[in-house]
Amino acid sequence: MNTQKLRLIHLHSSTATTRPLIHKLLKQDPTLTHLYELTPNEISLWYHVPSDRATKLHQDLHNNRKIEQIYQYLKTYHIWTIFDKDYPLSLRLIPDPPIVLYGLGNREFLNHNPILSVVGTRNPSSEAKRKMHYILSPLAQQNWLFASGMAVGIDGYAHKIACHYKGKTIAVLGGGLKHIYPKKHQDLFKQLVQEHLVVSEYPPDFLPQRYYFPERNRIISGLGFGTIVIEAKIKSGSLITVDQALEQGREVYAVPGTPWFEQVDGCHKMIQDGAKLVRNTYDLVDEWEQIEGKWCRTLSEIKQKIHQFNL
Repeated sequence: MNTQKLRLIHLHSSTATTRPLIHKLLKQDPTLTHLYELTPNEISLWYHVPSDRATKLHQDLHNNRKIEQIYQYLKTYHIWTIFDKDYPLSLRLIPDPPIVLYGLGNREFLNHNPILSVVGTRNPSSEAKRKMHYILSPLAQQNWLFASGMAVGIDGYAHKIACHYKGKTIAVLGGGLKHIYPKKHQDLFKQLVQEHLVVSEYPPDFLPQRYYFPERNRIISGLGFGTIVIEAKIKSGSLITVDQALEQGREVYAVPGTPWFEQVDGCHKMIQDGAKLVRNTYDLVDEWEQIEGKWCRTLSEIKQKIHQFNL
């Protein structure tokens, strides 16, 4: 493994860094060599970092125990960085891609096609499971991959449908891979690690934080060619994912439902606002057939550029 990648993983594992700061550091010092030679005061002055954060970052960069921890990560987890040729192509297309991604399971799933991002409420209606089985189970059997967030409710149903029908699924967590959340999905997590893939942009030791979950949603939407909302209230975290999907130039789909269930109000509003209505499996298959060529060409162009510039 090259030194540049090791340094990036090391830098990323510090709680004193943020994605904007890492991008700033990479812009001025692409190999991250010079950073290790700076004093806390120089880090603060040169990168406009508060002195306490600069001190913490300097400590982390020169902490031998933390360096040993990085080597342990490399033995235990799949790790992709933006420097890697096998970094997922679809995530290279989004405005704010994860700088480092940690994973457990089948690493090949990240570049599978087609990937459909599946999101929805944590408190689904009584008709949600039936709708999901009706629409998604044929796709699972046709080698589609579902990306979701392993939350209770719709996310968990999506992963379980993929597992039941011998399909493929990726769970994107809102915390490090050592901290399974929600705890009731410990068995699901174990099954996903054995048969599918679980990923997170947070270092394995990082505890889930409330603000991590909206952040991770951009990865869920970024992995797929489109995002389908099964059920969502008018004010729902799922609609944050929809906004991110639209920003990323992805397709957005919504499933209608019984009008007196508040869990479908968000979907109905999405359809009014222009989201594509999904009545059955064929609607999604037809969509993919129409955009598959364009999507695959885009990914192929990204891959060619990577080889051209020897990234």
